[in-house]
Amino acid sequence: MIEAAEVERLLRIRFSDAELQLVDLTGTQDHYQVRVVSQAFSGKSLIEQHQLVYGALGSAMSGAIHALALKTYTPDAWAKVTGDR
Repeated sequence: MIEAAEVERLLRIRFSDAELQLVDLTGTQDHYQVRVVSQAFSGKSLIEQHQLVYGALGSAMSGAIHALALKTYTPDAWAKVTGDR
């Protein structure tokens, strides 16, 4: 188990510019859904983006976090999704 605040802290260390949305899907602090919008993803494939997130979460991904539903976007891609352009 890992508290949502700690997951967010780890992500903010790596993605200081990020817009984050984090949801504990089961209330058990081990199944999370996260959306990360960051310029750090520019020029990266989806796999590379996800690898950056996994790297930011470090050892939590091999123990404390059992499941992670992950969505990553650059700010431009997120603007297209939300219609903010």
